[in-house]
Amino acid sequence: WGDKRWGGPLVCGPVARCSSVRSIARYSFCNLSHVPLVPNDTTWLQLNFNSIRRVNATSFPLLVHLIILELGSQTDPVVIGNAAFRNLPNLKQLDLADNKMLTLAPDAFVGLSHIHSLRLYSNGLDQSILESDYLRDMISLEYLDLFGNKITRLRPHSLFYRLTSLQIVNLKLNQISMICEGDLNSFQGKLFLLFILNSNSLYSRTPVDFNRCGNPFKNINIDTLDLGGNGWTVDIMQQFFTAIKGTPILFLKLPHHLMGPGFGFHNLRDPDNNTFAGLTGSGLGLLDISYGFIFSLSHHLFQNMKDFKLLDVNHNKINQIQKEAFSGLESLKHLNLSYNLLGELYSYTFAGLHNVTTIALQENHIGAISGNPFIYLTKLELVDLRENALKIIPSFLHLSTVFLGGNRLVSIDKFGVSAVNLDLERNRLTNLGDVYHLLQVPDLKYLFLKQNRLSDCSKETNVSKGINVTEKSQLTYLDLGENMLKLVWERDLCLHVFSALSKLVVLHLNNNYLSFLPRNIFSGLTSLNRLNLASNLLSYISHGDFPASLKKLDLSGNQLLHPDPELFATLSFLDITFNRFYCDCDLSGLIVWLNQTNVTLAGPQDNMFCVAPPDFAGVALHIISTVQCNEDEVLKPLQFSLFIFTTVALIMLLSAVIIFTHFRGNCFILYKTVTRALLKEAQQEADTKPCKYDVYLCYSNKDFEWVQKSLIKYLDTQYSDRNRFTLCFEERDFLPGEEHIINIRSAIWNSRKTICVVTRQFLKDGWYLKDVLIMVVAGSLSQYQLMNYKPIRVFVQRSQYLRWPEDHQDRDWFLDKLSHQILKEKKVRKESRGLELQNVMTVS
Repeated sequence: WGDKRWGGPLVCGPVARCSSVRSIARYSFCNLSHVPLVPNDTTWLQLNFNSIRRVNATSFPLLVHLIILELGSQTDPVVIGNAAFRNLPNLKQLDLADNKMLTLAPDAFVGLSHIHSLRLYSNGLDQSILESDYLRDMISLEYLDLFGNKITRLRPHSLFYRLTSLQIVNLKLNQISMICEGDLNSFQGKLFLLFILNSNSLYSRTPVDFNRCGNPFKNINIDTLDLGGNGWTVDIMQQFFTAIKGTPILFLKLPHHLMGPGFGFHNLRDPDNNTFAGLTGSGLGLLDISYGFIFSLSHHLFQNMKDFKLLDVNHNKINQIQKEAFSGLESLKHLNLSYNLLGELYSYTFAGLHNVTTIALQENHIGAISGNPFIYLTKLELVDLRENALKIIPSFLHLSTVFLGGNRLVSIDKFGVSAVNLDLERNRLTNLGDVYHLLQVPDLKYLFLKQNRLSDCSKETNVSKGINVTEKSQLTYLDLGENMLKLVWERDLCLHVFSALSKLVVLHLNNNYLSFLPRNIFSGLTSLNRLNLASNLLSYISHGDFPASLKKLDLSGNQLLHPDPELFATLSFLDITFNRFYCDCDLSGLIVWLNQTNVTLAGPQDNMFCVAPPDFAGVALHIISTVQCNEDEVLKPLQFSLFIFTTVALIMLLSAVIIFTHFRGNCFILYKTVTRALLKEAQQEADTKPCKYDVYLCYSNKDFEWVQKSLIKYLDTQYSDRNRFTLCFEERDFLPGEEHIINIRSAIWNSRKTICVVTRQFLKDGWYLKDVLIMVVAGSLSQYQLMNYKPIRVFVQRSQYLRWPEDHQDRDWFLDKLSHQILKEKKVRKESRGLELQNVMTVS
């Protein structure tokens, strides 16, 4: 918790309530009714916001290491008994504040000789806390806070003579209406760093005769005396200053006063040259008369205030500064006239301020400057003219800082400022070409131009092209944010604006509606370290756009879809939050980089999320997996599956080939059986032309046994009912006694087809007919041997022939094919000579 109001120790990070960790006991908001047991090594005990009603000598165990005790803001009235803190011998800070109703026993603070800070604010205490000897043992007390109590009289007990270390007394928001000479006798001889009597209605509730009251601060030295908020008029001010004349005061605070009529009223007076006369000889260095109604600073108002270093009259109603109003302020360094009603400045306005270094004129209504009111201020370093109505930049001597933001400047044609730090924010500048003129200021290092209307470059002169600027420019910081540079660069204007800025370290281009970066726009920025491109419309960035020196980049709030992580490899800090990332595999490189990079990333990771496709909208990048986008990873299962599939397919194919090779006969039989069963294949009808035989078999007599076993047995109907052809062959069907040639001719004419079984023996026997095409093929005859016989050669050239299979299991296939050839209708041209054949088939 620390101190609730005066900046005590702070504890950062999450803390565990109602427990002790590392010598700190945190028991605030624990609904306690008594002091809990804590470790003996506790140095800081927090008991705020509980319901502890009474503390006595036995409430605390012996805690010799305890330094800080907080016992404030209890929900019920609290009674502190005698010697309540006797077991805390080394206590240095005691906080009993904000207990609404605190009752102290006479010896409540006995033994607290090491206390240097006592907080008793907002406890409903009356003047007895000071007039009695409650604090008699607090010889080390430095800070006494009695803010917001009910003290009506200020006559401290004589024990305060002994409290030589007391430096700060806070009596703000009590009810002390009068302090006269002698009331503070026990404070005499002390030096107070801060003495606060603010908001007590002091001297304003009843009339006071200061001649009789005298000087309440006689023989007391005060660094800062706060008497503000007491409702003092000019008369009370003047009388009080006269009464305390000569009292050493370094800083006198009198804010929230009633001096001045304000605007349009005359019931209260403005201060005059007599008002502050009594402060002469006090060594006063700082005077705060802010938050009042002063309308006019009169002639010689602060005469003879030669020790003043700071004069603060902000938040009054000052509309007029008369001639020589500041005469006599020979040592004044800081003048604050902000938040008044000044409309004009004249050449005499600041006359006499020969040593002033800073003048604050923020948020007046200054629209006109006559002459040059700053010309004689040779030591002036800073002028603050923000939030006024200036249309023309006034002329200054060489300054360190000039604040001109929030005015109505439209041009800097007549630029008369030589400064290191120049603020031109929130004006009406439209011409980016004006920047080139500003770059000619020799010592300019910091230039602020954000929130203007920069959208054109109509004055691009030789200066604007960078001539005679490169060696002069010392600019290290440039803020061009919140303008409309897109309208400039999309017309290829002012593309050299950064070419001369070799020393620029920081550049702000945020909120400029930029949808692209002109090529080489940053090429001259060889020292650029930090670049702000936030809140633009950038969707793509090219390699080489950023200088090599860049370390910190802000690209938040753009429309980047798939930024290349290589663009950010050299950075130490990157902000790409709130972009419009399209989460497909093109973004996988960035996602992987974000999870592995050492670059510091701005903002919570949840602020980097997808906007599309719809399935990923709103999903943070850091939780998206990119495995499916890795080709090698994706192809691994596919490759494995393909390998398995190919292997299995090859094995099955090879197995099928092997099985078919070894069992092709059985396969053919199965095929024919299934075909007949499913398709109900019908046998072709016999030729309508009456034929006695289906086939005439022509073969060598020596081959009969083979022909009978291989063909007749499986084709002839007389051998088996399963066969389907009527065959004609010599041994059975030739008529005995007839000539052999007549039997052959009769067999051919009475058969639909003729099959010649050609073997070597067939050729040896000379089985061929004149002028009749006869196919001659042997079982092991080659094509060359067949072609040696002219009749066979002619037939082979125009027709096909069949070979008897060497493998027995191919027999059924061959017979099926032979059957189809027998049933097949084929017209054969009739020869004029020799025998007319319907068809001749050769079988090897």
